[in-house]
Amino acid sequence: MSIATDLAADHALLIDAVEEAGALARRFFDTGFKSWEKYPDDPVSEADIAVDKLLRERLLAARPDYGWRSEESTARKGSGARTWVLDPIDGTRAFVAKKPEFAVSLALMEGGLPVAGAVFNPATDELFEAIRGGGARRNGQVMRASTRTDLSGARLLASQRTFERNRWIERTPGASFHYMNSIAYRMARVAAGDFEAAISMTEKNDWDVAAAHLLLEEAGACCTAVTGAALGYAEPATRLPSVLAAASGVHDLLVGMLKSKV
Repeated sequence: MSIATDLAADHALLIDAVEEAGALARRFFDTGFKSWEKYPDDPVSEADIAVDKLLRERLLAARPDYGWRSEESTARKGSGARTWVLDPIDGTRAFVAKKPEFAVSLALMEGGLPVAGAVFNPATDELFEAIRGGGARRNGQVMRASTRTDLSGARLLASQRTFERNRWIERTPGASFHYMNSIAYRMARVAAGDFEAAISMTEKNDWDVAAAHLLLEEAGACCTAVTGAALGYAEPATRLPSVLAAASGVHDLLVGMLKSKV
């Protein structure tokens, strides 16, 4: 089996598993669940644990030599070159609040890069998926990032208050500001061209970002730190300093503004 064929099989496995996991998350979302705090202001729910268990069992049974990293279970180093990286429910706070702004986020990593990935919001029935070199799709339809080349009137997944406080608002006339709890879902919506950028000034984990990072690249967008620095992934886990997911035509303009803050 060629490497390309092998990756295509992994991609198909990943999509099937994420759809099954999303259906499970949706059942919890619709019928109710218990939730608690792992740490202060850091919620987790029965659904997070159940989705993690389903995907761990399904994926490692199919690929026993692959590694595993998840927000909700113990990491393991596989004997092969590939590793599954998972956030069972990215946006748990929204999930607990019954807001449809969460997603199952799963990436397959190889050589420090995501090579296949999916972000699935079962509440909105949006499945975003990509394979390296094979493009990105939302519900089977090819998606491309926005082609906008200026910030006037841009649609931003960012805090308007932060822009006003740092006087960036003056450089984005007519921009609209929006917020969704899940960083993976926000990034996926940028990849789909629904917004020009998603900005997080705070640290994120690799499982929050890796799958959506691939979506962005395959849709023709950029994914970096807010300084413009490349995001790197390494085992056993990676903390990313910040995230800027942006259409390629506005990415450098945003970096010029944002790096004055960091």
